[in-house]
Order: sequence, then structure tokens, then C-alpha cells
Amino acid sequence: MPIARPRRNTVRTAASTLGALSLLVALSACMDSATDTVPASTVAPPSATTAAAEARINIKGFSFIPQDLTVRPGAKINVINSNSVPHTVTATDGAAFDTGQIAPGQSVTFTAPDTPGSYAFICSLHPRMKGTLTVA
Repeated sequence: MPIARPRRNTVRTAASTLGALSLLVALSACMDSATDTVPASTVAPPSATTAAAEARINIKGFSFIPQDLTVRPGAKINVINSNSVPHTVTATDGAAFDTGQIAPGQSVTFTAPDTPGSYAFICSLHPRMKGTLTVA
């Protein structure tokens, strides 16, 4: 009795299918191990607190943006005047910080106080412009 031989295409299809399945299993294992190695705590949502070395206040439309900013003690804060008139960022207590006049289109950098707390500030040229710097 003759021996039945499998068709060549069937053998190739089976080999291709097994190869593809092996590749999928290997990729799946890589993807699982990649997600296991990144702790969930490394992805932080946006926050009002600036831990970076430099924070930013933009003066635009006779407003401080953001109006309330939280930084770490001693952080550098860059102030950009995007208005057509001079402005200041001046602590209302007068001693904590004062940028002096910032010309239109210019920027200055000042250092946040080292003492944690809440520091109200204004533009000394336009006192209705108000903000709060929180050092935490």
C-alpha cells in the first residue's frame, strides 16, 4: 500500500503558522516584561507644583499667568513680559522678591525665597495685577 505524503503547501503553511505563533508569543512576553519594569509611580499627572530648576510666570493681558504658582525653596523663576508696557513682580511684603521693571518683550529671573510659605505679589506699576507664590 502506498504511503500518503503531505502536500508541500500544507507543510509550509503549518511551519509558517508555527513560526508566526512563536513570534507573537515572544513579542507578548517582551511587552509584558517591559510594562512590569516601569513602576506606575514614574508617571505623574500635571501639577501646580514646579519641581524643575526653573519655573515661569508670563505677563499677558495685564495678568500673571499662572496667577498662583507653587515652587520649591530657592527655585529660579523666569518672568516674561508679553505686554506692551513695563511690569514688575513684587512681593507685597516688599522684602521677599522684586524683579524691578521688566520692559515689554523682555524677561528676568529671580530666586524664590528659601523659607516655605505663601507670598502675595503684585505689579507695582499696576497694583490690580495680583498673584501668589507658594514656596513648599
